[in-house]
Amino acid sequence: MQFGVFTVGDVTVDPTTGREPTEHERIKAMVAIALKAEEVGLDVFATGEHHNPPFVPSSPTTMLGHIAARTERLLLSTATTLITTNDPVKIAEDFAMLQHLADGRVDLMMGRGNTGPVYPWFGKDIRAGIPLAIENYDLLRRLWREDVVDWKGRYRTPLQSFTSTPRPLDGVPPFVWHGSIRSPEIAEQAAYYGDGFFANHIFWPKEHTQRMIELYRERYAHYGHGSADQAIVGLGGQVFMRRNSQDAVREFRPYFDNAPVYGHGPSLEEFSRETPLTVGSPQQVIDRTLSFRDYVGDYQRQLFLMDHAGLPLKTVLEQLDLLGEEVVPVLRKEFAALRPAHVPEAPTHASLLAAAGGAKDSTVHAVDDVTGKAPEVAR
Repeated sequence: MQFGVFTVGDVTVDPTTGREPTEHERIKAMVAIALKAEEVGLDVFATGEHHNPPFVPSSPTTMLGHIAARTERLLLSTATTLITTNDPVKIAEDFAMLQHLADGRVDLMMGRGNTGPVYPWFGKDIRAGIPLAIENYDLLRRLWREDVVDWKGRYRTPLQSFTSTPRPLDGVPPFVWHGSIRSPEIAEQAAYYGDGFFANHIFWPKEHTQRMIELYRERYAHYGHGSADQAIVGLGGQVFMRRNSQDAVREFRPYFDNAPVYGHGPSLEEFSRETPLTVGSPQQVIDRTLSFRDYVGDYQRQLFLMDHAGLPLKTVLEQLDLLGEEVVPVLRKEFAALRPAHVPEAPTHASLLAAAGGAKDSTVHAVDDVTGKAPEVAR
């Protein structure tokens, strides 16, 4: 099972000091968090994608490429890659390039985002959100799996004899998760292809998450990818810890009360009761996280949101120390002991490579316009 952190990259005023970081400071802080994640033994760092203030991660592959050069083991992912408004050709090429630079330590999560105006900013219609997600992802899969693509659809210009470059590392595309909070169509899409399904698991009661994952598991089995309990599931989560639970609640309360997303709404106590938010001691986080298995079954990836709402970097790094030293080792042991042998582990480049029968040189050589053959063959 993989454990890690994801960031939405918000630039938010610290309500306890009144200070707002600059965009530069926030971007550098995200990098520091990724480096700390590897230092404390986490498996995954994932960044969101946004194109509007107060968020800064508009170019995830740029950031992840930089982090790849500064890490050795950390798996680099996205918390959302906007499959609706990004061109599938650009996604295919950007993430294949990142995959090469990171020696395979890359996967990504497809999503539609939570910012309606992003659609017209990129020339798209929000009313076509679901059809865009379906069509664009179908094309993306073909671009990664077929050396030459001829394609025609509704939402972009046709492709004729097109090859996206570079080709995926070792001939194996990055693993894809489909992230959704509320759309059963996305769970269906993930199941259809046998991809992973990631439930954000932050804003909704556990019953909602349970229904979405049950649907995905049922459809995964329906499409013949394996039994329902072999489907690849990921969960988000949200925690704030201090060794004393009262200290955690007291320190986190002003950040919760003023957070851009849920501030000025339900109380911290109400939100903690109705959603998976856990504010307390490391043991409380362990107990709450282990309980997720009771209603979603055995799953493969757990990511935590820890750096939002204006929390200073120093505090976030302290949270990561607690997570890596006191929480994740226990979770690893407990989840591993509970998981049946037939339930797969989280996909990695190595496991996908083994399933494909080994690496292949995926380089596509230029074709001579006259002979239709590669230049070395034409000679």
